[in-house]
Amino acid sequence: MQKFYVNTNAQSNGDHEVHEDTYCSNAPSPENRRDLGYHQDCHGAVREAKKIYNKSNGCYYCCRACHTS
Repeated sequence: MQKFYVNTNAQSNGDHEVHEDTYCSNAPSPENRRDLGYHQDCHGAVREAKKIYNKSNGCYYCCRACHTS
């Protein structure tokens, strides 16, 4: 299982990106991260993020399988 977090700042399109808690070239600063806990994959993490931010999707760089826009 991998740990995930969501960016508390929305992108210009309104999405809040979900990231793996590993190195990501597009990671937000620590103060802009909200912990999502551990999940089997990015799909579970995005579902969790959507409970907080309706417009959430995976980061293109570290959660590409869940990147939708």
